[in-house]
Amino acid sequence: MPASTPAMSRYGLDMHGIKNTNMEYWNLATPALYEEAIRRREGITAHLGPLVVRTGHHTGRSPNDKYIVHEASSEKNIWWGKVNRPFEAEKFEILYRRALSYLQGRDVFVQDCFAGADPRYRLPIRIITETAWHNLFARTMFIPAREEELAEHKPEFTVINVPRFHAAPEVDGTSSEVFVIVNFGRRIVLIGGTSYAGEIKKSIFTILNYLLPLRNVLSMHCSANASQNGEVAVFFGLSGTGKTTLSADPERRLIGDDEHGWSDHGVFNFEGGCYAKVIRLSKEAEPQIYACTRRFGTVLENVMIDAHTRRLDLDDASLTENTRAAYPLDYIPNIEASAMGGHPKNIIMLTADAFGVMPPIAKLTPAQAMYHFLSGYTAKVAGTEKGLGKEPQATFSTCFGAPFMVLHPTVYAKMLKEKTAGQQVNIWLVNTGWTGGPFGEGQRMKIAYTRAMVHAALNGSLDKIPTEADPIFGLNIPTSCPDVPNEVLKPRQTWKDGNAYDEKAKHLAGLFNKNFEQFENEVTPEVRTAGPRVK
Repeated sequence: MPASTPAMSRYGLDMHGIKNTNMEYWNLATPALYEEAIRRREGITAHLGPLVVRTGHHTGRSPNDKYIVHEASSEKNIWWGKVNRPFEAEKFEILYRRALSYLQGRDVFVQDCFAGADPRYRLPIRIITETAWHNLFARTMFIPAREEELAEHKPEFTVINVPRFHAAPEVDGTSSEVFVIVNFGRRIVLIGGTSYAGEIKKSIFTILNYLLPLRNVLSMHCSANASQNGEVAVFFGLSGTGKTTLSADPERRLIGDDEHGWSDHGVFNFEGGCYAKVIRLSKEAEPQIYACTRRFGTVLENVMIDAHTRRLDLDDASLTENTRAAYPLDYIPNIEASAMGGHPKNIIMLTADAFGVMPPIAKLTPAQAMYHFLSGYTAKVAGTEKGLGKEPQATFSTCFGAPFMVLHPTVYAKMLKEKTAGQQVNIWLVNTGWTGGPFGEGQRMKIAYTRAMVHAALNGSLDKIPTEADPIFGLNIPTSCPDVPNEVLKPRQTWKDGNAYDEKAKHLAGLFNKNFEQFENEVTPEVRTAGPRVK
């Protein structure tokens, strides 16, 4: 039974098999979703207006609970393995029917949206949720259909998000009560057992990573911005490497902070919002994102709040290190309104090296670019995930987004090679991690230095500066950079003990080489030998 709503699509919930619901709330605007979320005690408003929600003990992604249904239309294309784990089609049907019966008699919220700013590649999607705040998240993160488009909106993919419905592993064949299951044949994503909103966003990204390369569009886990004269830069990187922070630059127009496509026409954002980590966010270092945590319309996940004053404590990680803010793209003052740009002039691959041995900036050859794109290195440190000890843990996430790459990594790598070969593109590796020693001994690279290096790369001033090859990693390091002390550029010079540096650098080089063995038969000899040199 539809509630009082704005326009409702003539393609109703019956096309998904959803029947006998209580109230259907179609395409509610942000204020109405706020009212519903607060009335249902799903969250509270903070000082100046953001909505603060808790996600229980599920405060991050659940990679071990993600599956792709093994079915005829997609099985030959998918990179099956640890990342893309198969789920039986029959088991999916049983779980899906149980989810449909769970929704009977309940209120549901529906948002009809698009993924993809470029109309040529835009995907009509529908997000169906049992909570108002998840629907607000979807409205914020995707591109809402315009009023005149709603009546004829026919979704090509639908996400059904039922966090309070739990799987029974012994019956359903899941690893736990949590499940995120993509069915390319049925064009459905089913999410249950977890309230972490990032699963909604990343499930659509996973779908685009499957569909778009088949249309010769490279899907990328990256942020993007453009200079005032339209020169585009993209920033590849995993969570915590600075993708969102470095792309929010007052001197450049933001195209998007996390997911983009690169077509024959240029780059375009997949999303209509940003999803930033906000733990220990600094007003001084990240003023644009900080301002978004103090606005109506922003959804804050697991951020601590004083119940009396309703003021936030962004430094408090007692619930999780993975505190998040979802806010509309236009909350950043200087955006590219079309969320589209030309072909990139610069590509920056970000890593947060917690071993403290990678250079803060290096220019990559085409072969090195392929090597580091396939490697997708960063390092996790204590506090970012359960079970991590004091030692940093190297993470290799191919294409800087392995959990969401449905096709074989070499598909994306070959596309990147083809796209860059036809353009004059500078490719850089930037380490936003530790300097002067590993995590626990050294310190995190100053964001002011990283910004100065990125600015020098993007404005062309590094092109005129000579480079020296790193003896272990083989990377070409500029000998100087405006506004950055020379010794910072060479990590060995920042360590008290050069021998300790050499030992740690060789250890990481060995991890790189070991990880790359899986790609050795898939790449050219130039790429194979573009990694670290370790005896």
